[in-house]
Amino acid sequence: MLGRTYDSQLCSIARTLEIVGERWTLLIIRDAQLGLRRFEEFQDSLGIARNVLTNRLSKLVDDGLLERVCYQERPARYEYRPTAKAKDLLTAVLSLMHWGDEYVGEPAGPPRIANHVGCGGDVREQLVCTHCGQVVGPDAVHLLPGPALTSPA
Repeated sequence: MLGRTYDSQLCSIARTLEIVGERWTLLIIRDAQLGLRRFEEFQDSLGIARNVLTNRLSKLVDDGLLERVCYQERPARYEYRPTAKAKDLLTAVLSLMHWGDEYVGEPAGPPRIANHVGCGGDVREQLVCTHCGQVVGPDAVHLLPGPALTSPA
């Protein structure tokens, strides 16, 4: 069983969990993707304790997922903007959302729908082969040892 940290795991998933594995983190990232920027907006959306939110926002800034930007000088007030690193989590966030819609969803339907800005169509994440461009299902994917597992440490 994994402890509270995954430092000894030679696994990209474990290392990612070190950054986004705490229960509030992906919800803060979700809200930032939805356009929330200010501390009070995150707190109102999540119902999270102020001290917990302060710690999570600080960690997300330290990890390079959010940028803390001053929007008012007196008194100093800040907003939190998603970085490119946070925006690159969109595929994972959408995958979790769609999985949740499918397996633990609301009877009335999904709470949110991902829409393409260009044409209005639904957006779905897919597994695509980088060699041939074919869309593949989970049964067509083999996880093989990569360079970190096959080269000497």
